[in-house]
Amino acid sequence: MIGFIIWLIVGGIIGWIASMIMKTDGQQGIFLNIIVGIIGAFLGGWIGGMLGLGGGDINDGNFSIAGLLMSLVGAIVLLAIVNLFRRGRVR
Repeated sequence: MIGFIIWLIVGGIIGWIASMIMKTDGQQGIFLNIIVGIIGAFLGGWIGGMLGLGGGDINDGNFSIAGLLMSLVGAIVLLAIVNLFRRGRVR
């Protein structure tokens, strides 16, 4: 149960940072930041695995700087894809 709560908190923080980088923070609330952070962690882990970078992601249960950075990259990629479909361009 504690791991799940930490997962939500870290996912929310990563989603919030990604939304600030992509300048979509005003359009999102805390719930959407959490969703973006968690899906971004999965996406970042998948991208890292495909590129052979390792480091894992926040979903592994082992927190590391590399894992947090890959989760952030995944969240940024996710927001870029959403912006591409929503506006027809990436900001």
